[in-house]
Amino acid sequence: MLDQAPAPDDIRDLVSPLLTLEGPLLPMLHAIQAEWGHVPQAAVPVLADLLNLGAAEVHGVISFYHDFRDHPAGRHILKICRAEACQSVGGEAMAQRMLDRLGVDWHGTTRDGGVTVEPVYCLGMCACGPAVMLDGRVIGRIDDARLDRLMTQVGA
Repeated sequence: MLDQAPAPDDIRDLVSPLLTLEGPLLPMLHAIQAEWGHVPQAAVPVLADLLNLGAAEVHGVISFYHDFRDHPAGRHILKICRAEACQSVGGEAMAQRMLDRLGVDWHGTTRDGGVTVEPVYCLGMCACGPAVMLDGRVIGRIDDARLDRLMTQVGA
């Protein structure tokens, strides 16, 4: 992940091999985020030009999908399920306590860059809610104490 925005030529070089794919925009966005940790604003006009799309169309796709970020994420990604099944077993209150503990709001990153908290609308753990995903690992039956232990393990 770079500290500054990539140059348009770097973006073009990264995604040009994907032009032959059918429907290349999503693979391009994934490649950009994998390379730079987010989809920088500088990528929008490059993709629009390469794909003969309007910048608004590219931005619309980026903003529609929750997994694309417009700024770098923290070293750890905590996704908290906000679906009804998890809410019904205390997920909403637990999520708010965690946001308060970390001093962030949804999509926010702690001051030290350690943890980014994102909402997700189902982790497929409805029978084991509330559920979270920490760095790609899904964990069910989360309570405040268990979530505190997980955050302590990642240094938050």
